[in-house]
Amino acid sequence: MQEVKVPVEKLSLYQREDKIYPRDVTGRFAVLRRVAVFVLLGMFYFGPFLQWEGRQAVLFDLPARKFYIFGLTLWPQDFIFLALLLIIMALSLFFFTALGGRLWCGYACPQTVWTEAFVLIERWFEGDRGKRMKLDRGPWNWNRIWRKAGKETSWVVLALITGFCFVAYFTPAYDLARDVASFEVSGWALFWILFYGFATYGNAGHMREQVCKYMCPYARFQSAMFDYDTLIITYDAKRGEPRGGRSRSVKREDTELGDCIDCTMCVQVCPTGIDIRDGLQYECIACAACIDACDDVMDKIGYPRGLVRYSTENAMAGKKTRIFRPRILVYMVLLTGFASAFVTILATRPPLIVDVMRDRNALYRDVGREGIENSFAINAINKARESRRYEITVTGVEGARIATDTIVEIPAESVLRVPVAVRVPHEFAEGGQRIEFTFTAIDGTDTVVTEDSRFRGPTTDY
Repeated sequence: MQEVKVPVEKLSLYQREDKIYPRDVTGRFAVLRRVAVFVLLGMFYFGPFLQWEGRQAVLFDLPARKFYIFGLTLWPQDFIFLALLLIIMALSLFFFTALGGRLWCGYACPQTVWTEAFVLIERWFEGDRGKRMKLDRGPWNWNRIWRKAGKETSWVVLALITGFCFVAYFTPAYDLARDVASFEVSGWALFWILFYGFATYGNAGHMREQVCKYMCPYARFQSAMFDYDTLIITYDAKRGEPRGGRSRSVKREDTELGDCIDCTMCVQVCPTGIDIRDGLQYECIACAACIDACDDVMDKIGYPRGLVRYSTENAMAGKKTRIFRPRILVYMVLLTGFASAFVTILATRPPLIVDVMRDRNALYRDVGREGIENSFAINAINKARESRRYEITVTGVEGARIATDTIVEIPAESVLRVPVAVRVPHEFAEGGQRIEFTFTAIDGTDTVVTEDSRFRGPTTDY
């Protein structure tokens, strides 16, 4: 019996992607996108150098465990604000996605913003789409070398500046700049500058659309937030098909073709390389470059704009679009509730936090005629930007009094450990009883903070 050999087909787990050369585009959405890029990058790069009342306006001081945001100082005990803020941001993403599609991706996502900046530098050195493609296909001559070297050098400089500014939000910016200039920067600061610089260089300079298509999880679950009334970028197939080229001299009503002249301009300007005429795809970041390109073509041939436009699936099917629908109303209610809670808690948070801890070495001491004594260590955190004086009182057990100093001054934005001894007459010191410490401001403010603990007596059953 003759053996038959079956050819084995080798499958690759990695699909090689062709390099995308997005064409430059002008139009109302391109202007809006570039304004967003300059505003957001301006806020990022200049933010660490802004001063507010004598200190850095935005500083996340991890060693001191304090977050400074203009006139607001947040402590580890204010973790609830971070939790609420994350919830608000998540709900906002769901709300705006359900309402307007991937607006975040197209105009405000850091990947989009920095990619726009890197592509702008690339155009400065290598030219627009056609010139870049010709340059990459050509030989390695002096023209190609200096253009590529200039582009890569500019990318590296911008990436390092990005890494520096990122670290400057966690280390005082002017001190960090002085250390870098004098080559005295610490090892960890240098590591994070290089790390975030390399990440920016790789993501925005070389990976670009691959991050959006393969690494970003948002592209994968966005469809769960879409419905037939979500605003998306669409191609009007009824109007555009059948597509085909034609002379400018041919009138629109004299041809049996649709309005799409198959110029592929919408594909050439797309930063992710998709064809919007194939329908909505998860790779689409809703940057609206295809809308600007198509509108420009329609203007040139004398056709009405809107062949590619922002619309909804219901509108494209001739149905009415509903803005206020159940999921939008739910998101609005939740957003309003959490935002109100965030503002209310932030506005009413006390300037003083008190944490009472019992002495672990001795449950109680018999001090003779003075009664029974318990020792406590009170951590008092003054969140105010000036020192505050407080009077400490104790209640809850008859005859209880504080045997140590009752007036304390807590420096501004600091933690003061206050040792407190509480004495109770023998006849009232039996059992474990609840007591309450009260800090009352005596410097003209109306701050009153209470914290409870337990007073232990000699007959307490442990």
